[in-house]
Amino acid sequence: MPKVYKYHVSPEQSLINKDFGRIDYCDSYQIVKSTDETIDNLTTEIFRIPKWVDFLMRIRGSLVRLFGLKTGKKKDITESIYYPIGTKAGYFTVIDRNENEIVMAENDKHLNFRTAVMKKKSEQDCSIYLTTIVRFNNIWGKIYFLPVKPFHQIIIKSLLKRL
Repeated sequence: MPKVYKYHVSPEQSLINKDFGRIDYCDSYQIVKSTDETIDNLTTEIFRIPKWVDFLMRIRGSLVRLFGLKTGKKKDITESIYYPIGTKAGYFTVIDRNENEIVMAENDKHLNFRTAVMKKKSEQDCSIYLTTIVRFNNIWGKIYFLPVKPFHQIIIKSLLKRL
């Protein structure tokens, strides 16, 4: 099982920060492995959500629906061999991409967030990053993210370890 490294900044040359503005939260998790997978295939593998994560997402969806926030539904999950801008990758909409990174986003009244899958090839291995940035739009974004953050961190590490 690959070791997961955590950073509090996005990888150098990442597309994720482009036109985002103020960042209130950032984490980036990295694994190193030998792979020739495309960024699209890596994104599909990462966002093939295990049942326990899907269960947590359903609970989250039930709770936030009471406050009029967006909820991702199982039927919304999309897999593809290529994710063009404007389509869904997993639960999220692709807003930018190149051959080594896919940036996805969702905005709501309480917060805006982006997540990106990025690969950096070296001579022998490949570093794969899963990065998240968040901007709180109001106090409700901060309150919402407080209980979500520990689960987010556990889930992200788990998704990368499965690669």
